[in-house]
Amino acid sequence: MSGLLARSARKILLYWYMTFRFALTMFSQSLTMFVIGRLTRSDKAGNEMKVCKLIISNFRGIRSAELSFPDHAVLIGDNNTGKSTVFEALDLVLGPDRLNRRPCVDEHDFHLGRYRAPAGEEGGEAPTIEIEAVVTELSDDQKARFADHIEWFDTAAGELYAEPEPQGVDAAAISAAIRVKFIGAYDAVEDDFTGATYFARTLEEGEAPTFFSKKDKQNCGFLYLRSLRTGARALSLEHGSLLDIILRLKEIRPQMWEDTIETLGGFDVASDPNLGISGVLESINTALKKYVPREWGVKPHLKVSNLTREHLRKVVTAFIATGDGDHAAPFFRQGTGTINMLVLAMLSQIAEDKQNVIFAMEEAETAIPPYAQKRIVHELRKLSAQSLFTSHSPYVLEEFTLGETVILSRNGQGDLVQASVTLPASVKHKRFRQEFRTRFCEGLLARRVLIAEGATEASAFPAAARRLAELNPATYASLEALGVCTIDAGSENQIADLAGLYRSLNKQVFAVCDKQTDAAKALIEAQVDRLFMHEEKGFEDLVLKNTTQEALERFADLIEWPQHLLAKYGDPKAQAIAALGEYFGHAKGAWAIADFLAQCSEDEIPTWIRTACLDLKAECDPDAPAPAEDAAVPNAEIV
Repeated sequence: MSGLLARSARKILLYWYMTFRFALTMFSQSLTMFVIGRLTRSDKAGNEMKVCKLIISNFRGIRSAELSFPDHAVLIGDNNTGKSTVFEALDLVLGPDRLNRRPCVDEHDFHLGRYRAPAGEEGGEAPTIEIEAVVTELSDDQKARFADHIEWFDTAAGELYAEPEPQGVDAAAISAAIRVKFIGAYDAVEDDFTGATYFARTLEEGEAPTFFSKKDKQNCGFLYLRSLRTGARALSLEHGSLLDIILRLKEIRPQMWEDTIETLGGFDVASDPNLGISGVLESINTALKKYVPREWGVKPHLKVSNLTREHLRKVVTAFIATGDGDHAAPFFRQGTGTINMLVLAMLSQIAEDKQNVIFAMEEAETAIPPYAQKRIVHELRKLSAQSLFTSHSPYVLEEFTLGETVILSRNGQGDLVQASVTLPASVKHKRFRQEFRTRFCEGLLARRVLIAEGATEASAFPAAARRLAELNPATYASLEALGVCTIDAGSENQIADLAGLYRSLNKQVFAVCDKQTDAAKALIEAQVDRLFMHEEKGFEDLVLKNTTQEALERFADLIEWPQHLLAKYGDPKAQAIAALGEYFGHAKGAWAIADFLAQCSEDEIPTWIRTACLDLKAECDPDAPAPAEDAAVPNAEIV
């Protein structure tokens, strides 16, 4: 009991110390501003609010997640991992207009669609959606606004500061923060869904929960830009559109609705009797008079719109000239790339006016050339306090450091897992940056990775799998269909290190290589889910020794032989094995083995490759029907 009282006393002491310290700081700053004149907004020169932590429970495909964000970040992972769901969660808890939807959540927003209490459980609680965000680096204006709800967050430890020493809040890593939580639920009595956002501390301390209002959210400046869909209403006047946000920031309230409605109300569409429409409407009116009294005042006629402010907001649209002529078309009929660049221009306006913006943007690369992708990322990083992206583009990913790259994956229970890229000692950072597009990027974006010993395996194995899938789709599958990305390790010595890198990112990892020593084999097996190792010294030998003479001779007729090999063999087709052996070595970096396998029949592709493709398919898709027992017989070791 005494320990509980002591902890309570320390908490009270910490609270009053922080309150006094904050009040003293605000008084000092206010006095200074009074003396020198407040020429600029306080938040313009102060800190810039950022989302530091996000905790998600029971939302869509995510059963649970606890994510940390740097100042700027790109979220990457396989499709349907949950990247967009993370942004939707941020929008629910911080987006000022998200809760205007009716209802704000529905059945499909609950994990596995379960929103009722479990059947048969008396007194069981119905599941709720809970999303909590920790927002740090508050500006002076924000500290003043949220003073009653400020907590202290240790950005180094990634958790709330709860040490008994109050003076600890002076440390550089300790930042003023607010915690806000969205709670969504199903109300069985009303047969409806509800949702609201609160200051999280007021939910925990037993007092009446305090709403985190729309005005509070606007003060945070969170803006979510959905992929493709953003441009469809950017230049409309709908609530929450980019143009509407800009007008509100500039405190412009267009007083045009009454005049517009009056003008449109006086315009009778198709009133010319020669068009025939007015005659049809009059005949309908005559028929109606048979059933209703004239006092009901029918007389149907056509108008341009519903003549309400809300409807006009949706239909009033900016027109933009198309090409060099005078003709203009609605902005959303422009090319996707033009729309996206228009969105960027509008974002710059928002950032300049608001000064403290948190941008979350999906797929910045959509319909944009590489140089423009890089510029979008660069500009948004400059414009915003924090920018968060999702992307599948190497050009976008290149703009982020390893510490700003957040790898997301989801386990079988629906938990979203976060990982960061830690390079093995054998992969230097300079090499990672230089070879990012060609070697590393695709692996970071994939769910499954096949580490190939060298360029020959990296090109030939996928070509063989694709060819087999074309010839016998009921039995085989291409690597692309299995979600497998092939990475060229560069040498056998790099296989284990690269496999360890991708495995640390929660990816399913395979490797294919020539025969290894027992020690090297054990090192690779420790880092992969499955090793495909043949017994030959090289992949070329595996193919030459285990295909048919007919396939070799046919390929010999298809290729253009180098002069030095023609001089040596005269008729290469007559000595196909020896001649092609040298040709494959000469054209090692030109996909020669891949081209050979791409023209083979199923029986002409070496049995080891066929068996490896079958086993890889079984690893990636264990629920697929097993092939017939005689589909392939291994002639080499697959471990």
